[in-house]
Amino acid sequence: MKILYPNRRKILQLGAAAGAATLATPHFFSRGAFAQSMDYRNAPTGDTVTLGFNVPQTGAYADEGADELRAYQLAVEHLNGEGDGGMLNTFSSKALEGNGINGKKVAFVTGDTQTKSDAARASAKRMIENDDAVMITGGSSSGVAIAVQGLCQEAGVIFMAGLTHSNDTTGKDKRANGFRHFFNTEMTGAALAPVLKNAYGTDRKAYHLTADYTWGWSQEESIKKYTEGLGWETVSAVRTPLGAGDFSQYLTPVLNSGADVLVLNHYGKDMVNSLTQAVQFGLRDKQVNGKDFVIVVPLYSRLMAQGAGENVKGIFGSTNWHWSLQDEGSKAFVKSFGEKYGFPPSQAAHTCYSQALLYADACQRAGTFQPSEVGKALEGFEFDGLGNGPVLYRAADHQCFKDVLVVKGKENPSSEFDLLEVVEVTPRAQVEYDPELLGGELGPYNDGV
Repeated sequence: MKILYPNRRKILQLGAAAGAATLATPHFFSRGAFAQSMDYRNAPTGDTVTLGFNVPQTGAYADEGADELRAYQLAVEHLNGEGDGGMLNTFSSKALEGNGINGKKVAFVTGDTQTKSDAARASAKRMIENDDAVMITGGSSSGVAIAVQGLCQEAGVIFMAGLTHSNDTTGKDKRANGFRHFFNTEMTGAALAPVLKNAYGTDRKAYHLTADYTWGWSQEESIKKYTEGLGWETVSAVRTPLGAGDFSQYLTPVLNSGADVLVLNHYGKDMVNSLTQAVQFGLRDKQVNGKDFVIVVPLYSRLMAQGAGENVKGIFGSTNWHWSLQDEGSKAFVKSFGEKYGFPPSQAAHTCYSQALLYADACQRAGTFQPSEVGKALEGFEFDGLGNGPVLYRAADHQCFKDVLVVKGKENPSSEFDLLEVVEVTPRAQVEYDPELLGGELGPYNDGV
C-alpha cells in the first residue's frame, strides 16, 4: 500500500523501510529545530494532513503493533469517506462527515518503535521533521509512550497514546500535549481485586513476576495495593527483562516459595511465554497451603490469549475492551474490522482506532490542527458510541475514564478468537480516582513555534 505524503511530490512505500530509517535518526532536539513561521508546528498548507502512526512492527509487542496499524488504516479510510464508516456512525459527536478533517484528506506515515524508547523517539522525530506529521499516535509499551509523549511535547505536536497501561503516562510523566484513551494499572487494580476476592478469598500468598520497566512496576504496585488491601500477602516480587523468552529461571523459585498465587505482570509475547511455561511447570495442578494454586494475568488481550491457547483457561485478568461487547459502537467496529481483515480486532486495535477518531473530531470541532486548540477541545470532552459506554476525557490529567472489563479464559471456546469471556463490567465510577493521586503536572501546551 502506498501513502501520499502531504507537501511533498513523492510517493513512499509503506513497509519495513519506514521502521529501518529510524535507526539512523538522532533522538535529540534543539529548540531551533522546531521554529517555524506558522501559527503552529507543521500547519498543513496543501489539501492533505499527515498523521504519524508509530507502532511496534518488530519486538516483543509486534502482534499488538500489527493490529494497531490495521486499525489506523481503517480509521483513515473511514475519515476519508471510504468503507462503511465504522464507529463514525455510532459516535455521539457528529462533527466528522467522512470528508477528511477540516476539509483536508487524511494521509499517514508509519514508524517502527521496536518496543524501544530510543527507536520510538527517533521514528517519531523523523515523521515530525521530515514528513510534516501534525500528530503522533501509537505504541504498545508505556516506556515508549512516555518517551514519545515527552518528545511530542517538546516538538509541539499532539500525542494520542496507543496501548499504554502504566499509571505514569497520565501520572507523574503526563504532558499537556499528550492524551490517553487506554485505562491504567490503578483502574485494573480497582476492577480486578474484588473479583479475585470473590473467586479465591482473602487469605492468599502472591508471588509476582514483573516486566522490568515502567508498566511492570506500575502494574505490580497497583495489584499489591488492592490485593493486600483485601488481606493477601505478597511473598516475593521478581523483575524480569523485557523479551526474556525463557522464564524457567524465574519460575523455579515459585515452586518452593510458599506462594499459592502467581501474578504475571507481563504483556505480549512475554506473557504468552511465561504463562505457557508456568503451566508446563505444573503450577496450575499444584495445591499449596491447602488451596488450589492459581495464576493471574492482570492485563489481558485477545492476541495474548490466542498466543497462549488453552493455557488461559480459567485465568482472570482485565482488559480495556473486548470484541464480544454488544453496544452499537463495538458491533460497528467489529463488523468493519472483520470484513476488512477476516478476524476480530484486539483491544489495541480498538483504542488506536478510537484515538484517531477522537483526534480528528477534536480538530474538526476546534476548526484547526493547532495543538493548544485541539487539546482544549479534548479536555473535559464527554462522549459515547465508541465502546465501553459513556466516556470522559478528563481535563486534569488527559486520562479517559470508562467502564473496565474483567475477563477470564474460556473453558470451552467456540473458535480460535473466542478465548476470553467478560465476567464483570466494572462501572466507571468504581475506577475513578483523584487526579492528584498519581502526581505530575501537565504544564502548558506547546504549539511548536
